[in-house]
Amino acid sequence: MGETHNHGHNHQPPPPQTAAPPPAMPLGAAKGPLFPPAEQLLQLRYCIHSNPSWPQTALLAFQHYIVMLGTTVMIATVLVPQMGGGPGDKARVIQSLLFTSGVNTLLQTLIGTRLPTVMGPSFAYLISALSVINDLSGSNFRSEHERFEHTMRAIQGSLIVSSFINIILGYSQVWGNLTKFFSPVVVTPLVCVVGLGLFGRGFPQVGDCIEIGLPMLILLIISQQYMQHVHRVAQSILERFALLLCVGLIWAFAAILTVAGAYNHVKEQTKLSCRVDHSFLLSSAPWVKVPYPFQWGTPIFRASHLFGMMGAALVSSAESTATFYAASRLAGATFPPAHVVSRSIGLQGIGQLFDGFFGAVVGTTASVENVGLLGLTRVGSRRVVQISTAFMIFFSIFGKFGAFFAQIPIPIFAAIYCILYGIVAAIGISFSQFANKNSMRNIYVLGISLFLGISIPQYFVVNTDIAGHGPVRTPAGWFNDILNTIFSSPPTVATIVGTFVDNTLKVRDSKDDRGVPWLVPFQRRNGDSRNDEFYSYPLRINEYIPSRFL
Repeated sequence: MGETHNHGHNHQPPPPQTAAPPPAMPLGAAKGPLFPPAEQLLQLRYCIHSNPSWPQTALLAFQHYIVMLGTTVMIATVLVPQMGGGPGDKARVIQSLLFTSGVNTLLQTLIGTRLPTVMGPSFAYLISALSVINDLSGSNFRSEHERFEHTMRAIQGSLIVSSFINIILGYSQVWGNLTKFFSPVVVTPLVCVVGLGLFGRGFPQVGDCIEIGLPMLILLIISQQYMQHVHRVAQSILERFALLLCVGLIWAFAAILTVAGAYNHVKEQTKLSCRVDHSFLLSSAPWVKVPYPFQWGTPIFRASHLFGMMGAALVSSAESTATFYAASRLAGATFPPAHVVSRSIGLQGIGQLFDGFFGAVVGTTASVENVGLLGLTRVGSRRVVQISTAFMIFFSIFGKFGAFFAQIPIPIFAAIYCILYGIVAAIGISFSQFANKNSMRNIYVLGISLFLGISIPQYFVVNTDIAGHGPVRTPAGWFNDILNTIFSSPPTVATIVGTFVDNTLKVRDSKDDRGVPWLVPFQRRNGDSRNDEFYSYPLRINEYIPSRFL
């Protein structure tokens, strides 16, 4: 009887529980995945410590030799005829450049940065060398060969003295301290323009012989990127060795055109670019010739020649620094610490001193095209580059064999460089991931550094005549040589503009946006535990070297 209806209490049902709103997603995340910054590239087949099999290592090393040979031949082709030299002199200059490049590369991979970078002849010295050539053109010589040897001795003297610029900047740690002012906002345009700034050696030289250069460019892209997916076995072969295969095929095609008489009635410049026998290197190169110190005679030291070479030494340091940064990414290493970059520039100065002793026509710098080859093959092995020095030294001694490969037409090399320089420029863009890409301040610094880094050198190059006279033409010739050399270099201009603007514009409030917290640990000697893994000296050499030089 006792009903328990609680009529006096109105119990309302609990309100339905609503699900918590999902966390806000970043703009654009719903349309696709977001890719966080990655310090190391994960798609490399071999990094700095890992090595392919010995047969593959030898072929990859020979490929590095072929790639650096193009720049070597280009520089000798530009300078030797203006110095009064003939085909035999050109062959000996190429031999000297190969020998010094081989020795400098081996030293740099052992006790320099230890990155897989080839040290090859530098175009940065062209203006200074042309200035020496022009200064001596009015002198009286009994023969053109005597003028050539006298000019070589003058260039030797300038290289020897100016080498101390890099030695002092490097081993005094001044250059390393300068790089501590770099942030990812500066590194990005610096590495970009070290590739993009070389556009003049790409398709413009392909166009000098379009029927050879363009097929090389197209064939390399198709075979290396598309045909590797046809079969699993073809993937590893074409990914790593397509460049060698394409060079062989197009070189044979050029030989057929030459033999068939396609270039018998064309301009002299077309013959020089297209024919495989017009350089006369094979017939004039010696079978065996070991480069030796002062092979052209006693160096000539003249103050008016030194300052331009000093400017070129500074330029080569900026170019090498940018190339080292790119190589570290493509070799799977950490960002090079300041002390490593500094000692590498000091060693580069010693290498330039070596160049002067052995009669190289220009100094050496880190080869941009060979760093691009690391990205093309995805092989960043240090051993491969070290083995490539054996090919450089071998072909520098056995001249006939070296001259055979030096006859490859320049447009073939230019087609290769179209791809390799582009890879290096793209690696520069990848450094922007460590800074705030949505910061208008960073966008401004990146934009002005990139544009002026290409535009200002282009103005200087366009207004430089064949004698090496640039737009700066004051009564002081030494002053002209320095400024014309420095401002003709895209990496140097990008370094100057980027470093100044980035370190003076809203510095206090933009430290995180600039990516400084990411970069600082790598710039310190013990800032990151991985630095020693990649950059320490081999065989405990560091125990015998004063710490200030490490």
